[in-house]
Amino acid sequence: MAKAVSDDAPGIITRGIIITKYGHIQDQKLSSNIEIYEAGHPVPDEKGVEATRKAIEMLKVADAKTLILCLISGGGSALLVSPKDGLSLDDKQTVTNLLLKAGASISELNMLRKHISDIKGGRLAEYAYPAKVISFILSDVVGDSLDVIASGPTSPDSTTYAMALEVIDKYRLRRKLPAPVRDILCAGVEGRIDESPKEGSQALAGVENILVGSNRKAAVAAKEKAIELGYDTTILSTELQGEATDTGRWLATKAMEARASLQESNGKKICLISGGETTVTVRGTGKGGRNTELALAFALEIAGIEGITFLSAGTDGTDGPTDGAGAIVTGETIQNARSIGFDPLKYLKNNDSYTFFSRTGELLVTGPTGTNVMDIQIVLISQS
Repeated sequence: MAKAVSDDAPGIITRGIIITKYGHIQDQKLSSNIEIYEAGHPVPDEKGVEATRKAIEMLKVADAKTLILCLISGGGSALLVSPKDGLSLDDKQTVTNLLLKAGASISELNMLRKHISDIKGGRLAEYAYPAKVISFILSDVVGDSLDVIASGPTSPDSTTYAMALEVIDKYRLRRKLPAPVRDILCAGVEGRIDESPKEGSQALAGVENILVGSNRKAAVAAKEKAIELGYDTTILSTELQGEATDTGRWLATKAMEARASLQESNGKKICLISGGETTVTVRGTGKGGRNTELALAFALEIAGIEGITFLSAGTDGTDGPTDGAGAIVTGETIQNARSIGFDPLKYLKNNDSYTFFSRTGELLVTGPTGTNVMDIQIVLISQS
């Protein structure tokens, strides 16, 4: 995104700050006025705090004659980090870890993030006011809600402190929260501190948010390519949510149903496409991400069945806390693993799907892709 702006509008850039994940700086030249920082994701770190501090300082000097271009994509919730007064980075890290391990959805996690941050939930726009702000946004959330993507730094916040506290109670985490976080949430519920900017806020009057990419667009592009390659193609959904294991089993059922109907499709190959973002409730001690866990659950369901090949991957090239994008499996995956002494169920129960696929050779490693529109799954089905 930064390269596109740098290439197409170099003459108008006076200064820029980019914050991205470790290892995601690509060997492409940007405008000399753009500073690039790497920081922690999905759990924020001190590098993110430092880079965000510099971004805030830059925003504060903007005036009514300034145009600010915000390039927003998934990952921004962790990378753009400025704890609310009274909170430490450690407090934010603890909250993030608690919710990730509890299996909270991205919208639930970002609801909390917005209410313990000084820059999310429309507050970046407050720092930029009265400048004109144009945000180009890549959606990595189901439903493309602008106030959920990267926790909506330039969008009016549709959630409240009370709703954030309800999420904490849903997962029974109130007692595990750091005391300063609990105090801020309660103070917000009681009206002792201001809510995040809402629709109609003066600070948001000069903001234009433009959605430029989404999972739906990626799925449609994949469908067009599959049709070109001769597949009878269907997009099942671009709003997959819930536990990765459950979703993998559901997709396997759809794949087997489609395989059974192959004769009705005049022998044409079938391609099923889906997308979204699932979650993993961590109960084990292994290493894995939602895509490798989903793929392992899928593989267990189609074990021994010929003619099905399945891909599940993160479009940004990283699956959770790993360097893999996901995995590719077939009906032979489970049998081959068992033949060399691996117990797939043991790996699944231990949330150790990354290790499983790195040992079977079916791990997909792409490196950073330069974009992020959630996850995509592709099933290819033939007679054999």
